[in-house]
Amino acid sequence: MLLSITTTREPATDLGYLLHKNPARLHSVPLSFGTAHIFYSEATPQRCTANLLLDINPVDLARTKQAAGEDIAYVNDRPYAASSFLSTAIAKVFGTALSGRCKDKPELAVSPIMLEVTITTLPCLEGEELIRRLFIPLGYDLDITSYKLDERFPEWGESPYYTVTIRGRKCIKELLAHLYVLIPVLDEEKHYWINQDEIDVLLRRGEGWLARHPERELIAARFLKRQRTLTDRALQRLMNGEGAEHSHNQLPGRGSAQKEEAWEESLSLREQRIRAIVAVLKEVGAKTVADLGCGEGNLLKVLLADKDFTALTGMDVSYRTLEKAHKKLKLEDMPSVQKERLQLFQGSLLYRDKRLQGYDAVVVSEVIEHLDEDRLKTFIRHVFGFLRPPALVITTPNREYNVNYPQLPAGEFRHADHRFEWSRSEFRHWAESAAKQYGYTVSIKPVGSLDPKTGAPTQLGVFSR
Repeated sequence: MLLSITTTREPATDLGYLLHKNPARLHSVPLSFGTAHIFYSEATPQRCTANLLLDINPVDLARTKQAAGEDIAYVNDRPYAASSFLSTAIAKVFGTALSGRCKDKPELAVSPIMLEVTITTLPCLEGEELIRRLFIPLGYDLDITSYKLDERFPEWGESPYYTVTIRGRKCIKELLAHLYVLIPVLDEEKHYWINQDEIDVLLRRGEGWLARHPERELIAARFLKRQRTLTDRALQRLMNGEGAEHSHNQLPGRGSAQKEEAWEESLSLREQRIRAIVAVLKEVGAKTVADLGCGEGNLLKVLLADKDFTALTGMDVSYRTLEKAHKKLKLEDMPSVQKERLQLFQGSLLYRDKRLQGYDAVVVSEVIEHLDEDRLKTFIRHVFGFLRPPALVITTPNREYNVNYPQLPAGEFRHADHRFEWSRSEFRHWAESAAKQYGYTVSIKPVGSLDPKTGAPTQLGVFSR
């Protein structure tokens, strides 16, 4: 089986640095199921192509499988069809590139460049439509060549094998991760035993893109050989964002700040939200603040630097996220006087927790959209009815603004775990209903770049008791 990677980004021979394979040499790497050969068919400053040729002996493969109690024919397509063998070879021979490292030119590893990949003999029983559904949402252009089962007998129909070329501006790590996951998804015939560890592999290689992919359920199911228990666990961890499993009655994790969507980063929307929240807290004169669903502590870090806030609490359902907050806030090195102002603990918005009572203000930022309708009702009862803070600040995305994100498919939410995203009128209706029911008044403010037609990307509600 053959996979080719080409770049025209000059000097194109930098591809050798990215892949850690010298274009002037033939590289051969022994694998348990054959040998991987890496060679360059062209290497000029204008264009460079690296080829991964995987040589599998079908007789040895059949004997190995039969010795293990598995049935496989001596004549099979494994030496020719792109499969999990190719994914394993990618991880073995391009492992450094797959991890995002480039010792000699580190800036290259994190730079998106134009890359073209050709996969010869890619199997897909469902046809080329599935290939498009998997690669196009990732931003690739595709060329797909199909073949007749036999040119002499056209009535036999199409072969399930394709030659596929994908093109896109990607970091090399991103490209290789896409190939590593999606090649066996299309083939659906993994050559090794699947267990719990394979979930970690999927989430690691799918970091930053799988959660937003419209076919994430299909990808997870096929990558894990349709083992329902493993698939359900993988999807639960994927939706939690941090890889931590949560029970059905907890608030799903919102994902780390490192996984914030690219459009939010480009707009610095997170920073604008934090500034808006801090301004509101100062307006209402809050001295003690609880941040519910605090994530990695971005808001708490800003509040902690302001001596006006005398007591701060961060709560999140994800223990792993709280560990990251602990490191980000440098609690171990914090002076004792400052450390006394802050506490972090694990908890859920869906349970009554007396530790959260008595604060001047409670902040719930980018959380409610992760709750199902029945849990949202529980959230209202607990926060408005049980905690009853003098001031409550809630932020949530404005669905109308999504049309301003060209990379976001129509009808898709900004994050994979969002259960809903409200328009401005929908949020206002919800906010006013909750305020009226529990004796609050509410004002709503826009946060972020204001579009005259669609409003701002974030809507902020300030509830006063």
